[in-house]
Amino acid sequence: MSEMYPPVSFYFALSLLEGMGGQAVFFKEVSGITMNMETEEISEGGNNPFIHRVPASSKYSNLVLKRGIIPKDSAIAKWCFDTLDEMSAAIKTHSIVVSLLDKKGNSLKSWNFVNAFPVKWTTSGFDAGKNEILVETLELEFAYFSVLK
Repeated sequence: MSEMYPPVSFYFALSLLEGMGGQAVFFKEVSGITMNMETEEISEGGNNPFIHRVPASSKYSNLVLKRGIIPKDSAIAKWCFDTLDEMSAAIKTHSIVVSLLDKKGNSLKSWNFVNAFPVKWTTSGFDAGKNEILVETLELEFAYFSVLK
């Protein structure tokens, strides 16, 4: 692992762990690696103005991935289209790994997202007056995540 501190966000790779052959798709931007604790308020009996806040559960944001056009024949694109288009079929969840890569392609840090499935696929607007790259955004929900390294 590179000894760069703090690591610079060069680019990211997303890999499906099972059933997709470990094929990686690279992304320019990743957001939503967020976890927060929800709390529950409990009023104290006999002392009405006093409220206890106790931990209830962890909550996770959706994982949002952005890049240029995702290749149509990639395993991730097929999984997304099958999930979002085929409402008659059971949704297949996958564990996925998102890795921060350095300029040489070495993994600096990785996160494992368990029971992930796509909930949204967006293509940026088309504007002939601008010289911009078309960006696709993939949004995934998941049960929880862990840091691998």
